[in-house]
Amino acid sequence: MKLINISVNGATRVGILDGEHAVDLLAVHEASPFLSTADIATLGNTIQVIAGWDHLKPLFAKGIELSRSGKGRTPLEQSHLLAPMIPSTILCSGSNYLSHNQEKANADTSGKEPEFFVKTGDCVVGHNQAIVWDPILTKKLDGEVELAIVIGKAGRHIAIKDALDHVFGYTIVNDVTARDRQVRKRPDGSYWYELGRGKLFDTSAPMGPCITTRDEIPNPQNIMIRSWVNGELRQISSTSQMIWSVAELVHFFSVNMTLRPSMVIITGTPSGTAWSSDEELGGKWTGTDGMVKAQGYLKTGDTIACEIEGIGRLSNPVAL
Repeated sequence: MKLINISVNGATRVGILDGEHAVDLLAVHEASPFLSTADIATLGNTIQVIAGWDHLKPLFAKGIELSRSGKGRTPLEQSHLLAPMIPSTILCSGSNYLSHNQEKANADTSGKEPEFFVKTGDCVVGHNQAIVWDPILTKKLDGEVELAIVIGKAGRHIAIKDALDHVFGYTIVNDVTARDRQVRKRPDGSYWYELGRGKLFDTSAPMGPCITTRDEIPNPQNIMIRSWVNGELRQISSTSQMIWSVAELVHFFSVNMTLRPSMVIITGTPSGTAWSSDEELGGKWTGTDGMVKAQGYLKTGDTIACEIEGIGRLSNPVAL
């Protein structure tokens, strides 16, 4: 099942993506009642839906069926999609694809352990919402398509063998980055990272278009991942190329904190970022499979689209 957030008369509602239609479960209920008062109260908050999923899943399936012969269905292109959730915390793993490590200046831990940084819900925007290019913050704005893990069950010190039991589903996050804030050069020619200002800023975590539940992606280590800028293929890979798997990352982050249903983990990006074409910051482009080398960083008027098999496509314009 694919959960979405839609805006209806200014209010946020949790809905379902059914093919090329958005299903507004509250509108379905108003035409053909099938939800309790308590169920209706959850429809404005994805995190509450995730927490109550065992109870809600069959009801949502019923809502989809009712919508196919009644009200509550809107073509996706006519719907106002929002980010599918606003997480409390986005735990981020950098340098998790060998191909990305080969195209960039690496920090001391690159490829040896996940590069741990954090974004927050304040960074999140949804499908078709603008990524803001702020020239005071950065002249080198870059995008990174990433598989995002949506936590469904709380846990601390989670064993790798149990990790997927704590996953509710998956979405896409574009890890938008200010490269000139992130990558710093030492006098000896080596590089170090500043992962605060380089990663955490307004609109730096576009998310969506939906959350696909775990049962629809039984093997998250074998799905295709791509991005385009203005229709040019920039990134193409498979999650099979991750250094640390979804299960290993859930375990890794759970050592630091209790993972909760309000949290998301992003899993790194493959090669093809604009950074790879920036020799000043240690870039070494290694593109293959029809990828087009970036001629510069993101600028106003550009559109970046991120696509992951089994989830969909997240598209965002860049604007001042």
